[in-house]
Amino acid sequence: MALSDVAIRKAKPCAKPAKMADGGGLYLLLRPDGAKWWRLDYRRPITGKRNTLSLGTYPDTGLADARARRDAARKQIAAGIDPGENRKAEKAAGLERAANSFEVLAREWLAVRKPGWTDKNFEKEQGRLENHAFPFIGGRPVASLGVADIRPLIERLSKAGHLEQAHRLRFQLSRVFKFAVATARAERDPAADLSEALPSRRDMVKQRYPTITDPKRVGDLLRAIDGFGGTFPVACALKLAPLWFCRPGEIRMAEWAQFDLDGENPAYMVPPAIRKLRKREKEDPDTSPHVIPLSTQAIAILRELHVLTGRDRFLFPGARDQKRHMSDGAINAALARIGFKDEMVGHGFRHMASTRLRELGWPREAVEAQLSHKVGGTEGVYNMAEYLPKRREMMQAWADYLDGLKSSCHS
Repeated sequence: MALSDVAIRKAKPCAKPAKMADGGGLYLLLRPDGAKWWRLDYRRPITGKRNTLSLGTYPDTGLADARARRDAARKQIAAGIDPGENRKAEKAAGLERAANSFEVLAREWLAVRKPGWTDKNFEKEQGRLENHAFPFIGGRPVASLGVADIRPLIERLSKAGHLEQAHRLRFQLSRVFKFAVATARAERDPAADLSEALPSRRDMVKQRYPTITDPKRVGDLLRAIDGFGGTFPVACALKLAPLWFCRPGEIRMAEWAQFDLDGENPAYMVPPAIRKLRKREKEDPDTSPHVIPLSTQAIAILRELHVLTGRDRFLFPGARDQKRHMSDGAINAALARIGFKDEMVGHGFRHMASTRLRELGWPREAVEAQLSHKVGGTEGVYNMAEYLPKRREMMQAWADYLDGLKSSCHS
């Protein structure tokens, strides 16, 4: 006799499991704990061995749904398919698809590449995927993705005006797909087909850091720096930024142990760990520090600062934690405070010095060496000279030149 919903609802659990048959091998198994499980007894195609298939639990799976699942299983049996083995295969395929999803492959690739990257570089690469790829294709099997799936990710950034990021994302996706191909989980790299879908980098208007190169305006900036009303360490950092024109991180992370103020050639020895280098160069004990010769003006500022922070590790301790260095936004915030927001940033002092020094006639080699720029080609291989004598002369002349601009009239 076929089951009914009323009969199922009224059924009470017994001390032992009991069956309520419906027909065609379908029955409801009543468990002593009150659970009600749908089961289908059938014989396997070919072998004829008896097997039982689970079809869900009541009431999540109602009577009509259970019968529909029974009928679908019987059609498979009639076609020579074992529904139990078919379910196992589908489950395994689903697990394989999950294991081979784009996000899983991308994170594997990130882990492989991480040893060769700095922590900052790793965070950038990971962040780009987490922000612009995983939310859209992260759960998709990597082998199923094609150009039509990848193009919207690239175009979204390009249309928003982030062309450089779009190029970087396309290249990064391509590297992930090549990793998938190399590990036999994909057959091709669809991102490579989009290499011509974006405007060329050559056509991009290069975005430069806000900077000031006009001598009169440089003088205005230096006078404003002298009038800065914030904390003394930040004021010193502001004054040293144009004198050193090194990368901002090399200022805020500077440690007193890296300075020689009393030697024949006073200098700040910037350690490889905080320089803009590849990870292997940062960790290589043979990598030399970058030398910043100190002008008499810089030494005077440092001696004043030493009275306040000389017992600390960092020249510029953090405002909230003296054991940490100044935050990366402190100098830019100070520049904004003295009225130069959007006109000058910490990195802009490098452009300012590069432009003015070249116009003042200082040799390119000395300027580039002081900026810690690598020289490419054959010249870069054979030109190992650091131009230190010339750079010492140049850094003092530069400090004197800035003093002249600062003391010039306001007209």
